[in-house]
Amino acid sequence: MALSGWHCWIIFFFILLTNSNILPSSAASDSELLLKVKENLENNAGLSSWNTSNPPCTNGHANWRGILCYQGKVWGVKLENMGLKGVIDVESLKALPYLRTLSFMNNDLEGPWPEIHRLIGLKSIYLSNNKFSGEIPFQTFQGLQWLKKIHLSNNQFTGEVPISVASLPRLLELRLDGNQFTGAIPRFHRHRLRSFSVANNQLHGQIPPSLSKFPVSSFSGNERLCGTPLEACKAKTSTVSIIVAVVVVCVAVIVIGAVIFILHRRRQRSAACIENSESGLSKGRARDISNESRRSSSISSNRSRRGGEHMRLSFLHDDRERFDLQELLRASAEILGSGCFSSSYKASLLDGPTIVVKRFKQMNNVGKEEFQEHMRRIGRLSHPNLLPPVAYYYRKEEKLMVTDFVQNGSLAVRLHGHQSLGEPSLDWPIRLKIVKGIAKGLEYLYRDMPRLIAPHGNLKSSNVLLTESFEPLLTDYGLVPVINQELAQDIMVIYKSPEYLQQGRITKKTDVWCLGILILEILTGKFPANFLQQGKGSEVSLASWVHSVVPEEWTNAVFDQEMGATQNCEGEMGKLLKIALCCCEGDVDKRWDLKEAVEKIQEVKQRDHDQENFYTSYASEADLKSST
Repeated sequence: MALSGWHCWIIFFFILLTNSNILPSSAASDSELLLKVKENLENNAGLSSWNTSNPPCTNGHANWRGILCYQGKVWGVKLENMGLKGVIDVESLKALPYLRTLSFMNNDLEGPWPEIHRLIGLKSIYLSNNKFSGEIPFQTFQGLQWLKKIHLSNNQFTGEVPISVASLPRLLELRLDGNQFTGAIPRFHRHRLRSFSVANNQLHGQIPPSLSKFPVSSFSGNERLCGTPLEACKAKTSTVSIIVAVVVVCVAVIVIGAVIFILHRRRQRSAACIENSESGLSKGRARDISNESRRSSSISSNRSRRGGEHMRLSFLHDDRERFDLQELLRASAEILGSGCFSSSYKASLLDGPTIVVKRFKQMNNVGKEEFQEHMRRIGRLSHPNLLPPVAYYYRKEEKLMVTDFVQNGSLAVRLHGHQSLGEPSLDWPIRLKIVKGIAKGLEYLYRDMPRLIAPHGNLKSSNVLLTESFEPLLTDYGLVPVINQELAQDIMVIYKSPEYLQQGRITKKTDVWCLGILILEILTGKFPANFLQQGKGSEVSLASWVHSVVPEEWTNAVFDQEMGATQNCEGEMGKLLKIALCCCEGDVDKRWDLKEAVEKIQEVKQRDHDQENFYTSYASEADLKSST
């Protein structure tokens, strides 16, 4: 007998919640985590129901006081009016993957800001009527994209209102009244606030126009605030302000004069360098690629009087048309990109091919024999998803690598800059094709460069080029051994992995982590760097953000809406997303190895096989690990 759509959904959610190898945290672990929260709270007699005799949730029913449940998972913690003291155990709460609301209103909690912002999936924070004090760091709310409600009324917070609160995209309610905040109110741009109050603080300055719609009561008790809906601000010109203005003008004049003098001297000393800088090359068609490298080529030109071998490129394949460095330096060129690692130029040879010359800036410690041997090793690689080097040039001060020009550009540009180029977005079949090609190329590198811990080492969207048929080509692979190691951690993607940030090491699975992040970027359309925080051991990442969204919300909240996905492919998209999360597992021992990841990626199809598959596809992959 055929199952109805409603029964399919019930089976889908049941399997999803009972198979938890992919989705972290089970009901038992929820109990353990919440009991740790209880241990850190004083006066917790009201939490007697928090014990091991029953789980916190049974389906949608809560067995523990103050726990909000949704389909057997802890959705919220609401401990209000209980006289609680002690510390909020954020570390344990952070391990509850479905936690969306947190309330400790009307208690006796005290101390500094409890770092609740580390719970990146929260939608509501209620801490009003406690005794919290001190400043809230200005970047506290950065990255909390789901946060809708913040209630911090009647505490003892000081300092300025954290400016990051003004950038929350979904914020609806902000209650900061009854504290000791100072300074100006941040400017809220394109906000959706429905409830707002900063009354009874020590704020000053003009109320931002975007907040003027709120009543007087939202701003009362701040004697130095002005502007609508309060009294108009008065123009004040004091002797002190005049003196400050004069000093500022004088300093500005001195600085401008110094800059002009320095630029004039620099122009006199090195007119040639300025004429040949990258800024000249960036104006579309540059006159000559030698403008960028003439400075470092001067030694070569002197040596070339004794022999032409110093100006020769070393070609890696016998079947390639030969050209020398002089021809390359005379070619018309344009800059493609410049970073701390390298600069890339598109060069059109006279009556010859169009090529890309990459000038590396961080290889000066590599010896000639070591560099040449490594280039020959890379030159022997051959795979449809690798962009092979055509030739290279070695000098102690400068290294060049020549490759063919790929017309469609980089994956990064097509994902994040297609609108400015007037190009259409990449649809789901093309993105899946790209992911499969990347996986195949990476698998080949692991097979043919087994001695390297991370055979690619710098896998990211800007290092994936696309052919006219959108076949991906990996570039900048195998370069870890020839990069200055003291600078490598600031350049290579592998050094941003959890194992390096936390333990200072990379492993054979580090490239797999890079692959997972890249797949997430392809599926979400979001740039990974936007989710990274500065500092060692940061836990805010694109993977953490995806983990914070429950699977039933993936379609609208996670997947790039420009993929043009339809109902007959969402299941397969969900499979690929889960594969990416398995590749991004922070614990190296639990992370998939490359072989396992590639096998699962190749199994993903463009479309769900049938309608029933669409309803059950998430569940069918919920135990991906055990299926191998």
